[in-house]
Amino acid sequence: MKRKLTLMLALLFVWTGVAWSQGVTVKGVVTSEEDGLPIVGASVLVKGTTQGTITDVDAIVSKIILR
Repeated sequence: MKRKLTLMLALLFVWTGVAWSQGVTVKGVVTSEEDGLPIVGASVLVKGTTQGTITDVDAIVSKIILR
């Protein structure tokens, strides 16, 4: 009985860790509204959080956002 309880608790902790480690990947290109050209070094923030990143030399942003 004690072994089953220990196994169940271990599985619960592993499952919880997997659930919390999932995130969302945000990808895209930041362009100017006026002329459609890429904007290098633009700051991109997730609304309502402190998570963010900047675009690379091709104005591409790719960020994994944890839930």
